[in-house]
Amino acid sequence: MKIFQIISRPFISFVERYYPDAFIFVIVLSVITFLAAISLTDATVTSTIVAWGDGLPMLFKFTAQITIIMVGAHALAHTSIVQYLLKNIGRLPKTANQAYALVAFSAGVASLGAWSFGLIIGAIVARSVAIECSKKPFKVHYPLLVASAYSGFVIWHMGYSSSSALFVATPGHLLEGRVGVIPVTETILSSTNITLALLGLLLITIICPLMKPNEEDVIEIDPDLIKDNEPTIQKKASMNMVERFENHRSLNIFLGLLIVIYIGITYHQNGFSLNLDIVSWTFLSLGLLLASSPIHFISLINTAAGTVGSIILQYPFYSGIMGIMATTGLMQVVTDWIISISTPETLGFFAFLSGGLVNMFIPSGGGQWAVQGPIMIEAALSLGVNPSVVVMGVAYGDQWSNMIQPFWTIPILAIAGLHMRQILGYTFVIFLLTGVLYGSGMLYMGAG
Repeated sequence: MKIFQIISRPFISFVERYYPDAFIFVIVLSVITFLAAISLTDATVTSTIVAWGDGLPMLFKFTAQITIIMVGAHALAHTSIVQYLLKNIGRLPKTANQAYALVAFSAGVASLGAWSFGLIIGAIVARSVAIECSKKPFKVHYPLLVASAYSGFVIWHMGYSSSSALFVATPGHLLEGRVGVIPVTETILSSTNITLALLGLLLITIICPLMKPNEEDVIEIDPDLIKDNEPTIQKKASMNMVERFENHRSLNIFLGLLIVIYIGITYHQNGFSLNLDIVSWTFLSLGLLLASSPIHFISLINTAAGTVGSIILQYPFYSGIMGIMATTGLMQVVTDWIISISTPETLGFFAFLSGGLVNMFIPSGGGQWAVQGPIMIEAALSLGVNPSVVVMGVAYGDQWSNMIQPFWTIPILAIAGLHMRQILGYTFVIFLLTGVLYGSGMLYMGAG
């Protein structure tokens, strides 16, 4: 038995037995945050409840954005042309090891472009590879294949959509008076970050295949998922005038082109600035352009809508946790403790650890930076540390603990058709290994 099979087995067993469902997880975190706020800060029970309630709607816009991304990407993936491309990608692996490596690598590269691309494309590629491999003489373990896709998410903050790095690189940001504008050449485009990103990508591409179970333990993709993946387009033999109008492809092509033109104008006026709105419209426009008719696209969206229920339910409660941590001063307490045990050479390392901890309670890169960023920047200034070090420290911590935080598994599992407990045992191993990589990188950066 291979060493990484041995390492992964206890984590798989632990997750299957003791890890709660993602919704139960957020309830437990809410209780912990509430008790911590009233015991570690001056907040009263009443003020903490108010902070929680006021925080519930803070991520409503974000919830809508990720919902549109999910249903748009799901619909796009089920258009005939994309299905054809995915089948060809799924045919590439000649062995099970190649299948796991291909999925991990694809998800990682996509995550460097945009975190949302990494999650959605990773899930779609994993499902496609599993379907095509089910027709081959070798078996692939579908849970590990999906875990490989999620592992790509562990490097997203090192790429183009890094929330904290883009925040401090934007003129007029809230901390500009303290640190000025920190260019991306000092953060995501620094030689250290690029090296760590490539090492992280290489690590997941190599390690995921090494965790494959013995053949008797392999769980292949459910045949029902293969049936669900096959697009069905039913047209009546004869249609009246209204039905012909509804099924005329020119209508969805017009709408899709309109969105594409808007995106082009936006890039021309503002430069290539990839945000969640643009990602949302990109998936929708491509889906519209590739669907056979407006009615076909509506049917694809209706099918995809069933994948977003958990996200819509859980986001407000994570937002409530964010409200407690930001309003009661609990975040200040946590960060002050981290600062008290730090030196200029180790502040970046402890920013990394604290970023990983806080991400468990605020699983949103932008939301986490908004709460934790100002405190860490002040710590860097007081200890004489280059602010770019703590920016990347918090970013690395955020992406690192995603591997054991079930929240971001929701979109990928909704597409893959699995449960969180089936993949997190494998990503626990990725969590351990990337923790060593990123922690060492932060210690190497020192005070900058």
